[in-house]
Amino acid sequence: MAYDKFTILKTTAVPLPIENVDTDQIIPARFLKATERVGFGDNLFRDWRYNTDGSPKADFVLNNPIYKGKILLGGKNFGSGSSREHAAWAIYDYGFRAVVSSFFADIFRGNCLNIGVLPVQISPEFMETIFSAVHKNPETEIEIDLAAQTISLVATGEKESFEISSYKKDNMINGFDDIDYLQNIKSDIQEFASALPI
Repeated sequence: MAYDKFTILKTTAVPLPIENVDTDQIIPARFLKATERVGFGDNLFRDWRYNTDGSPKADFVLNNPIYKGKILLGGKNFGSGSSREHAAWAIYDYGFRAVVSSFFADIFRGNCLNIGVLPVQISPEFMETIFSAVHKNPETEIEIDLAAQTISLVATGEKESFEISSYKKDNMINGFDDIDYLQNIKSDIQEFASALPI
């Protein structure tokens, strides 16, 4: 199994209402030397989280203990910039299992889906509703139901649907990456190949 199965995620969230967050801000280029997707969470938003001497910046949201949870709330156009898959790795390795935004860069969205982070794109209006709720009460719970393709505020029941390809949805529910998917249908592939003319 490539990553944890994703069915229903019910958790608090970390708000980052900044637009046009690019992949170099998510994981700076100097941390891209590793080829395995472990350890990147330590450097997630490195230059925003830490001063040059390594001390935490008190005003950055990941250093604020009142905000926690497995959902990252991002501003519009989240994940723009380079195509580095490491940005999605860093988000996953830090502990986030979903990113919610009103718009994602396409390559970043694909990278997230490939490694087990669910990108949930919702309307700007509902995004503002969620940001407002979390800022008013950091203990606000959000529920993402992948099977139903809905995201809701637990306390109020406010809800919106989101889109995801059926292939990626099935893979995430099963915890499959593309290789796992192919392994799972190996017998079908072999049966098809054996039926081909020689």
